[in-house]
Amino acid sequence: MELTEEEIKTAKETSQNILENYTCTDRGKIIPVLQNIQNELGYVPLPAMQTVSDHFELPAVDIYSIVTFYNQFRLIPPGKNQVKVCMGTACHMRGGQIILDSWERRLDIKCGETTEDREFSLERVACVGCCTLAPVVVMNEEIHGKVTPTRVDGLLYSYQLDKEQEEGEEQEQKAGEENE
Repeated sequence: MELTEEEIKTAKETSQNILENYTCTDRGKIIPVLQNIQNELGYVPLPAMQTVSDHFELPAVDIYSIVTFYNQFRLIPPGKNQVKVCMGTACHMRGGQIILDSWERRLDIKCGETTEDREFSLERVACVGCCTLAPVVVMNEEIHGKVTPTRVDGLLYSYQLDKEQEEGEEQEQKAGEENE
């Protein structure tokens, strides 16, 4: 996934701002620095890794190795809408994989990816603690239980309706401002 010029600029600036609190000899702080970058951006893009590499005077491959070793770090920007499919024991036994497959087909992405329009990202999570509602999907921190493939379609349709309504309200507001 290609980053826009604005995303590259933001990644570099955010990284530099975070690194202002560290000297190049604070190499033991690399992971907290990367965590701070991810907290700010939602992921750790290559331009940010390069900035960290330059600051700590280390080869960029060393920073990349850290980011790819720990599964807490994301390499791609998260979608505006984050879909997390629970694959804990109860969810797995009640069809969690079928639900994950349904999301992958509907969004045309694989687990761990973000749609081209950056509207959705899809993740597999270990357990959300709602085993009696299995299989469970968490969408934008809202829990949806007893999910079926048909319900996946319903959640996406509901999202589309909400988006269209928001766009309509924005157009009405702009029209109202122009008439003033």
